Amino acid sequence: MDSHEAGLLLQQCVEAAEKQRDDKEQQNPTEEQTRAYHNCRDVLCAELSSLLQEAEHMQWPFVPERWQYKQSVEAQDKTNLSDLIQEHLHTLLVLLKVSIQCQEAVCALAVVFLVDRFLYWTDESRRLLKITKLLHKLHPEAPVAPQLVIRQARLYLNSGKLQKAEYILSGLINNSGTTGCWLYPSNSERALVQAVSVQVRGMILQKLGLWLEAAELIWASLVGYYALPKPDKKGIGTSLGLLANILVSMNDEDFSAFKTNPDVDLSLLGESSHHLLSAAQAAKMAVVYSQYTSLYVLTNVVSQGTSLLTYSFSIHCPSSLRRSYLLQAREAFEIGLLTKSSSETVSSIQELHTFLKAAYSLATTQKWLGAKPTIVAQAKQACKEALGFFYNYCNAQNQIKDALCSDITRLIGKVKDLLQVLPFANSDKQSFIPDSYRDIKETPVDFDLEKFSKMILKFKKFHATLCEMDRTCKSANGDQAKFCITALGTTIGTVNPECSAQANVPAASRSSSDGLGSSWNKISFSNSPRFSSGSPTAAKIQSLPTTETDDDKMPSSFCGGNLAKSATSTNNSPHSWNFHMIQAALETLDTESENEKAIVSLSDSCGSNSSWEKLSANVNVPRNKPMLAKIGSKSSESSEGLFHLDTLDSETPEFLQVSSNNGNPSTVNGNAPVVPIPNSIQANQCASTETSTDSSFEMLEQVKMEDQADETSKTEQTNDPKEEKNDLCHNCLNESFAKSSKGQDNLTEQDYNALLAGVCHQCLLQRLNSGTRFQLKEHKMAYSGLHLKFSKTTGLWTAWETCVYIGADMKLKGKQRSALWVQFLHQEERLSSYVGKDYLKPRQMELHLKDVERQMTAQFYVTQFNKSLYERELMAQIFFIPSEALLILEENQIVGCVTVEPYMLGDFVKLTNNTVKKEQRFEATEYGIAFGHFTYLISGGQEVVVDLQGWVTANGKGLTYLTDPQIHSTKTPKGPSNPFAERGLRYFLEEQHGPRCNEICSVLQLPPVPRLSPLTPHSL
Repeated sequence: MDSHEAGLLLQQCVEAAEKQRDDKEQQNPTEEQTRAYHNCRDVLCAELSSLLQEAEHMQWPFVPERWQYKQSVEAQDKTNLSDLIQEHLHTLLVLLKVSIQCQEAVCALAVVFLVDRFLYWTDESRRLLKITKLLHKLHPEAPVAPQLVIRQARLYLNSGKLQKAEYILSGLINNSGTTGCWLYPSNSERALVQAVSVQVRGMILQKLGLWLEAAELIWASLVGYYALPKPDKKGIGTSLGLLANILVSMNDEDFSAFKTNPDVDLSLLGESSHHLLSAAQAAKMAVVYSQYTSLYVLTNVVSQGTSLLTYSFSIHCPSSLRRSYLLQAREAFEIGLLTKSSSETVSSIQELHTFLKAAYSLATTQKWLGAKPTIVAQAKQACKEALGFFYNYCNAQNQIKDALCSDITRLIGKVKDLLQVLPFANSDKQSFIPDSYRDIKETPVDFDLEKFSKMILKFKKFHATLCEMDRTCKSANGDQAKFCITALGTTIGTVNPECSAQANVPAASRSSSDGLGSSWNKISFSNSPRFSSGSPTAAKIQSLPTTETDDDKMPSSFCGGNLAKSATSTNNSPHSWNFHMIQAALETLDTESENEKAIVSLSDSCGSNSSWEKLSANVNVPRNKPMLAKIGSKSSESSEGLFHLDTLDSETPEFLQVSSNNGNPSTVNGNAPVVPIPNSIQANQCASTETSTDSSFEMLEQVKMEDQADETSKTEQTNDPKEEKNDLCHNCLNESFAKSSKGQDNLTEQDYNALLAGVCHQCLLQRLNSGTRFQLKEHKMAYSGLHLKFSKTTGLWTAWETCVYIGADMKLKGKQRSALWVQFLHQEERLSSYVGKDYLKPRQMELHLKDVERQMTAQFYVTQFNKSLYERELMAQIFFIPSEALLILEENQIVGCVTVEPYMLGDFVKLTNNTVKKEQRFEATEYGIAFGHFTYLISGGQEVVVDLQGWVTANGKGLTYLTDPQIHSTKTPKGPSNPFAERGLRYFLEEQHGPRCNEICSVLQLPPVPRLSPLTPHSL
């Protein structure tokens, strides 16, 4: 059954459910429909019929594989559920359709449960979850499996709606897996749901670039899987694979904190000498645990190969062993490529992406092993062509996906032929791994459910607070409330619950075990040396002087209701949550409303209102986002933003402004536009979710003309303070950078060795300071590239060779930068989309790199700020979206650079600018001002993070995600990346913060900011 046919049948199921929803009078099924329903059940094979009955009777919260819980696996167990579902998919979808028509909701939801995982891998989860939501509204008494609830959280994660994903997961963790009227046979099933929820939360932290915190959550999930009466091999393998990916990105300091955590025992891996070697071992163990499923083997061997390839360039790798590690990496990539033959169909975005990464990584490994350059070049060219097809596949309609998939598979086959990928020795034909992998020894572990509960219980407070944001909906009677995520306070205004179905539902069984909590509360504070109570950070502070909605019926602007109160104590009765989580997870994306918001919410972050032109509706959208079908209206008081595109958002106080009219009729003395400041939102008033930013409360000035900026850039670089040598920097240790005879923009083999090993910020700037101004000229094409990540903790930039597709221009331009869609093979989340930012005019490399350094510095500061919040029991957490750089190459010549970050959906607000303005309507602004105060203190009075913008919750609690900050600093000279310097510090201290601390500053016991002399024009 091809993807087009499956899509048509799913659409018929959606229409059948919608018809029942819209019928004013419920019609009884016809005899023909009833007969069709019984016939469909009768034709099911014995195995499927048995699985369906078990699903209807809630025998397990996740559909199990035969081999998943067996220590000794027989031949008949070495099959996968996906193969069975694929063979009978047509029959199951027809049964789903007639079950809906006959109002057999329990059967219909059981079918959805069975096909869920297979359709997730074939990228059809959105329609399936829409069916689930409709069935729940029609039949709220029918149980919905926890697997489907968590599936919705996964989709939110992939599509960039992290707040909603967090809310679902926090509810499941905090309430022992309670979801609607689902009944658990035992507490171990509840623990399994909690372990999976913790695992997915670890993936969220991984997406945010918080490697240490993510690793600790993944480890907690590992303990949960091992602690089950029958250890969950599939769960263990998945968590080991995730841990491997996280360890690859982790720096040495975080790894030291991780392995010394008393809850973590890396003897399980048998290797803890280096984070990359631990990553390789974790990935290899994951391969063995999941050896009967091709996709899991592919995913994990690519992680293993990446770990080994990266370690071969590390300064810690003995030169005598480098070739050995390269050979092991080559073997791993080859195993991955052999999980499917050239004749087999691949119809999953994740699988196609991982195959491409394996092929490109193998070509890279062969290059370093001395393969012929012409062969390597041909292989990489095939990968680039395939990546172009893949980009189109992610945005294609079902009817052409199969053809695109065939093109990709053909090109991957070409790479296998060019690089001579040959079959390996394998005595078990049902396994996808060679015999050499089976010699891995398992270390006995002492994990039990009590240890699992104790590990997570220490994080409980934050989950309980996040769950405060629930509002009960009308789908339950009495004291048993059902939670509806459309009432979740992730939008700017408050919303009314919209689920109105009534149901009499039996009470679910309860677990006597304690609920689990959040790693976000902990964020490794107790174990990381940089967060200890006696840390230099704490000492420095003391020593210084005195969301949009997804539902198709929910408008983008709505009247708000009062937030429901809920207790946060650990003895809170679970009854109020008994039916919450089912509705929480069943909201699905509405194609038009989602992307209308995405377009209209791209505003202030792109610069001043004068820089905004009419937006084109014909935007090519990459995977995991519906097409941007229409543009919403934009009021004078609502200018939303999604990506901040301007590094130099130069603003001055009103009394200092000198700017041109730009044709705006509303001006003061012919200068800055007069913009009304909106009134504060009052409780129970209708409020727009599209929040004012530039156009509502800011007046902008272009401080530096572009020519002046370039000139200042040279001065800034020349005057950069001399830094001490970094003991971890390859170039500081070996002086390995060398100028090419072909020009400074051409990378030599020595350059690659240094960049792949890691170099400090100063060395990288000096090496890439060629004077060349870069701007990408060709979009919608694939390039070779270097993926650069910066760690503020170590001060290092580390590179990975990758393949990059520069997609469609998003038609969004700020004062200095524009946004475009980007996909690259080494992106942290394969199923997520990424946004690239490039300057409108050619710019030197330094500006791109400092954009990334600034955002990751802000992330470093805010992680410490979060610890202080938690210690004072302020249950709010702020995160900066991680930013990275992609050097775009033609052969070895640098031809461009873009910065990239994960795509986010939601209501975008600007809390502060980089001078004196602040948006006082949001509680999150108070936290933002306190964060600026905090950074000023811990930096010794030399820096402050400002220009805070991103995604907040309605009540300011829970989670705030920020992007593109500015940092006023006296550590570095004034220039394009630091336009205000000391003047900016004064703006913050005297205007944004002011002489009095706010409530958050007071609770954190921050020393008062120093009193400075008044700002005058002469001091600027």
